[in-house]
Amino acid sequence: MKQGFLSILPLAAGAALYGFAFGVLAAQIGFPWWGVALMSGLVHAGSSQIVAVEQFGSHGFVLGAVLAGAALNLRYLGIIASLSEVLRDVPMRLRLLAIHITGDENWALTMARRARDPDIGAAFLIGSGLTMISVWVISTTAGALIGGAIPDLEGYGLGFAFTAAFIAMARAMWRGRQVILPWAITFAATLALVRAGMGPAFAIVLGSLAGVAIATLDRSRRRQDIA
Repeated sequence: MKQGFLSILPLAAGAALYGFAFGVLAAQIGFPWWGVALMSGLVHAGSSQIVAVEQFGSHGFVLGAVLAGAALNLRYLGIIASLSEVLRDVPMRLRLLAIHITGDENWALTMARRARDPDIGAAFLIGSGLTMISVWVISTTAGALIGGAIPDLEGYGLGFAFTAAFIAMARAMWRGRQVILPWAITFAATLALVRAGMGPAFAIVLGSLAGVAIATLDRSRRRQDIA
């Protein structure tokens, strides 16, 4: 667990930046600091929280914000499914804890490390998850507490923090040329849907599903070639 707790620190630093930016954004829209802290601890899904708050700030509809966040969080169905082997021998209470604190960053790091070392498992996932949720709650709450004093996030360079964190995660998940096609399909489909007028949250979900479908077909083809 200690290994996971420490190994995730570089990614946690990036998460702290966009967590702070999220807290500022939420406060400027009108969310109380304690509401931001509660949301970060209970929802604990950075990208969907940001999308939900932006939707609420743009349109003022709670239901629309919830649906946008939920749509983006559909990817966690695949993430949790991919952890079946990692959590297979873990007691239920720890399994539920692991599922709650699993985010994009610690999942990506755990799977990347596990690909090189099969001994990496639930302890690493939980340790890295505890680091991430602690940093996320603290940074978002801090941003919300002083949000009114920061008028322009872009002026401080914080607008790129969210993108930078996902670039780091993508690099950790790179498996070589065999993933180029699914990644390209995901990117192209998402971009096309956004340009067609679809909301970013739903475009990401559908684009990801397209990429997963291509990856599944490609994996089946390779198995048939081997057989």
